[in-house]
Amino acid sequence: MIKKTVLLIFLTSAFILTSCSFGGRIVYVGEEKAAKARMKEILAAIKDKDKEAMKALFSKKALDEANDVDDGVDYLFDFFQGDVQSWEIYKWSSDESIERGKKSIMLRAWYTVTTDKEKYMFFVIDYIKDTMNPDNAGLYTLRVIKAEDKETEFGYWQDMCIPGIYKPKQ
Repeated sequence: MIKKTVLLIFLTSAFILTSCSFGGRIVYVGEEKAAKARMKEILAAIKDKDKEAMKALFSKKALDEANDVDDGVDYLFDFFQGDVQSWEIYKWSSDESIERGKKSIMLRAWYTVTTDKEKYMFFVIDYIKDTMNPDNAGLYTLRVIKAEDKETEFGYWQDMCIPGIYKPKQ
């Protein structure tokens, strides 16, 4: 009897722990996958220098709160040089809020991007889902710096939480 109980617990645990994948495919679309998808969209807009595509990535709230989104996009397109050779997620974290059946997921992600001319770091705050405040869904913050400036241009994420595209004060 004890052997059957232990076996049942083991099989139940094994099923629960492996239930997020099926046939080698991930069934649950997680934050890391969303972070990779968002970065592909950002890099495509930069490559094509598509101002409207870049602005469409931002939430309505970010666009409303940002000082001058068009100026930020122009700055980014001028600042970012070269053709992308590689990129990877440096690190990411997320917060989830649930209230009365509605959900908000804020993703913070740091990336390294290497072009044929320069190495960059990106910082993104992205509300990948927000049914609590639908105007908040989308990018909120995009900060792009040269990797060599990481120590002076990156800080705590709370300090970098600005709406729109970061443009250093001249």
